[in-house]
Amino acid sequence: MNVSPSRLAAGAATVTVVLWASAFVSIRSAGAAYSPGALALGRLLSGALALGLICLVRREGRPPRTAWRGIAISGLLWFGFYMVALNWGEQQVDAGTAALVVNIGPLLIALLGARLLGDPMPPRLLAGMAVSFAGAVTVGLSMSGAGGASVLGVVLCLLAAVAYAAGVVAQKPALGRASALQVTTFGCLVGAVACLPFAGELVSDAADAPVSATLNMVYLGVFPTALAFTTWAYALSRTTASRMGATTYAVPALVVLMSWLALGEVPGPVTLAGGVLCLAGVAVSRSRPRVPRTAAAPDTRPEPQPERAS
Repeated sequence: MNVSPSRLAAGAATVTVVLWASAFVSIRSAGAAYSPGALALGRLLSGALALGLICLVRREGRPPRTAWRGIAISGLLWFGFYMVALNWGEQQVDAGTAALVVNIGPLLIALLGARLLGDPMPPRLLAGMAVSFAGAVTVGLSMSGAGGASVLGVVLCLLAAVAYAAGVVAQKPALGRASALQVTTFGCLVGAVACLPFAGELVSDAADAPVSATLNMVYLGVFPTALAFTTWAYALSRTTASRMGATTYAVPALVVLMSWLALGEVPGPVTLAGGVLCLAGVAVSRSRPRVPRTAAAPDTRPEPQPERAS
């Protein structure tokens, strides 16, 4: 039975969304024992090891030189900076709030795509960006009562969203020159090298961390990183960046559900309202204007004349 490429891409995107949602919960759990940089490095090393083994089995070589620019940029911003910023942010805010703020990333992808790739910027996209930004501000203000650290957490999640968007836009051209596995593997390696300054913290934290926290870190590397980033790259190589970004709109809802079941965390009503604004802005940006139905054009053909008797 042959499966169409579009269905394979949709299935890959679904795997990515579910695993990335679980990552927000695992980061929250492991972050109690590991510092942001150490957790990012441990996650990337675990992911690089798993991806490296797969590359050996599949005999994947190095990506071509033309793909390295996109791999390096996405590795530094998305695999490196994004993970450190997100880990730090989730030490200040709950998993659901972090997911809601990071979810403005798809709008930023559209903005960067318009700026760097010449994609059109319709008015609905601009309006959606404004609504989502208002939602992010609402989330930040709703948590300001917990102290400046919570506001810092929202800012860190916003920075993570910017790094995520920039990484996706940089990764897209590389996928036209290298396989999804190559782009993911070497991007993960670039991120791990960028996080090597945290090696001392990783060794120190691992010595004192409970087994559950370390297992969460390994899980983050093998599943939300090695597997989910590969399925993401596979799907992204078969569609547009903005459309792939739209698939992540379901992440916050899944995170809120998972964090409630696993951690007992549920964002407050104002925080949820801000999250709804973020999603509403996304919906506005993705909506299409209605095309009014035009009335049927009148028949201007001449009426047939009765035949004359000859």
